[in-house]
Amino acid sequence: MFSLVGCMPRFLLILFLLVSYSVSARLVSENPDPARYMQITEDADIWAQIGNNVMTVGNIRAGQILAVVPGAEDYYEFRFGFGKAWIDKGHLGTVRGNEKVQDSLGDLNKPLSNQNLITWRDTPMYNEADNTSEQLGTLAGNLRYPIISKLKDRLNQTWYQIRIGERLAWISSLDAQEDNGIPVLTYHHILEDEENTRFRHTSTTTSLRAFTNQMTWLHDQGYTTLNMYQLEGYVRNAMNLPARSVVITFDDGLKSVSRYAYPVLNEYGFRATAFIISSRIKRKPQLWDPKSLQFMSISELEQISHVFDFQSHTHFLHRTDDVGHPILLSRSYDNILMDFKHSRRALSQFNRHVWYLAYPFGGYDDKALAAAKDAGFHLALTTVRGKVKPGDNPYLLKRLYILKTDSLEEMSRLISNQPQG
Repeated sequence: MFSLVGCMPRFLLILFLLVSYSVSARLVSENPDPARYMQITEDADIWAQIGNNVMTVGNIRAGQILAVVPGAEDYYEFRFGFGKAWIDKGHLGTVRGNEKVQDSLGDLNKPLSNQNLITWRDTPMYNEADNTSEQLGTLAGNLRYPIISKLKDRLNQTWYQIRIGERLAWISSLDAQEDNGIPVLTYHHILEDEENTRFRHTSTTTSLRAFTNQMTWLHDQGYTTLNMYQLEGYVRNAMNLPARSVVITFDDGLKSVSRYAYPVLNEYGFRATAFIISSRIKRKPQLWDPKSLQFMSISELEQISHVFDFQSHTHFLHRTDDVGHPILLSRSYDNILMDFKHSRRALSQFNRHVWYLAYPFGGYDDKALAAAKDAGFHLALTTVRGKVKPGDNPYLLKRLYILKTDSLEEMSRLISNQPQG
């Protein structure tokens, strides 16, 4: 694997997201040469962009047929998942005889199902839903790939139908899993154990030791940290992403994030999103005081911006009323909309693309959902427990809390690809 953008600039990621929405159509409609079927002359590796990296994503067997269009000088490109893949031109030739792609039921034109499969290892692709049939090739491990449909064979085994290079293939459920969503982890405040005298019993405060252990575990397990632009691509079925993917978020914009979370994330090359209460950004850094809740300054935000992307946690609405309810719930649509827009403008000095919102205290209602959309946000996060899946309501996305008391075994259970009860 080689990295195109191990530290891809934010504007390039945004550009990639924007163009990814129509990438499949572009492969045919914008390329001056229409796609044509060609035959693989010898077993050939294929490459694609998965998240931030261009990597080998599998191989196609000799004798198989794919629809390709000319790409770079030495490569053809073809449809792969939600994007495209590349194959060396030296491995393709004209189709021999009368060999044709079989699609008697018109499955190639079916819409996708808002469901992916996940591969953990090299996974065979068959021409039929039968493991004795001819293999088209293999998909590499650590991929998410869209499913067209499913069926059960006479032995009650589930098969996943996929589309690759304008042809159909089948993958056995014995070789792959259904995708149960991407975990979005939520953090707020981080302190060292010995200095935490005031927030020991608050669930939103994590010890530095626990946080470091959790990030080390993610790194050792090979997880890729996604930003919110990539999560949007996932929700909207527009981007190929790794199986081992996680989103790391911090709410509020507390000073402890720059003091403690940033060095750990930076050491592992991780990326995270900070949802900032824009009215609480300080002009100058405050002297560190672990007994109070302190917020980051302009300079502190700028210093961590190569690791953190900054998004909105509202401007003045991060408060509760006299009975402890989020004050947002008692505000009018117009008031909420004005605050959301104010926050976007205030944060634009750090990020020109403030497209994502975390509701304060997880509180929302129909007015808040409408205002989030009308204010220009693409996605909004709640504190409802669960994972994010393709096709979810973009303004009601779920998250997970990993508590300081949770063992690494519990963390593994929460973020692994298991259905959430």
